[in-house]
Amino acid sequence: MDVWKDCECKDQRRIDRAFDSSKITWEFQKKTFDNFSLGNRPEAVRDAYHCARDYKVRFPKLLISRHNSIALLGRPGSGKTHLLMAVSNELMSQGYKVLYFPWVEGFSEIKDDLSMTEERTRRMQEVDVLYIDDMFKGREKLTPFQLEVAFAVINHRYMEKKPILVSSERDIDQICDLDEGLGSRINEMCKNYLVLLKGGKEFNYRLSND
Repeated sequence: MDVWKDCECKDQRRIDRAFDSSKITWEFQKKTFDNFSLGNRPEAVRDAYHCARDYKVRFPKLLISRHNSIALLGRPGSGKTHLLMAVSNELMSQGYKVLYFPWVEGFSEIKDDLSMTEERTRRMQEVDVLYIDDMFKGREKLTPFQLEVAFAVINHRYMEKKPILVSSERDIDQICDLDEGLGSRINEMCKNYLVLLKGGKEFNYRLSND
């Protein structure tokens, strides 16, 4: 019994460390599939929900595949961040290390301390699961530096078969217009779990009267 309790404690400490190192805020750690509201949401949002749940369930078997990643692309306010946070939280509860990289804030932090660029890039390359949220978001024009870091990270993970979770308002064609090498790698990694959420304001839960 004591051995069993010791194992349980070690497992819990490993899970706690995964959450602590993820850079996922306490508020985002509350995002689950159970508290994602489907309500009268469009069919594409339901598709994204089921896609994310299926990905979470099948994740351990996907690790050996090149197609081991997921991308939810399209309209703002459609629940992309919530669903991929739910995936992240489930994976961390299983002991996987997840690193959350919100595109705008993440690059702002890197710009504030360029001496840490190599270390931050290495961590994004090596962590078990990398979640890039709102990829290519921002009012300012995309910089060569951002593309260089993004390609270094995605290409490394592509070659090493390390999964990524990606949310973006851009679709694959638009990402390829920015950098075809980057877009084609994301497409191949996520091809079995890729949902495009296209439509009008009805997709944005923040504008809903429900």
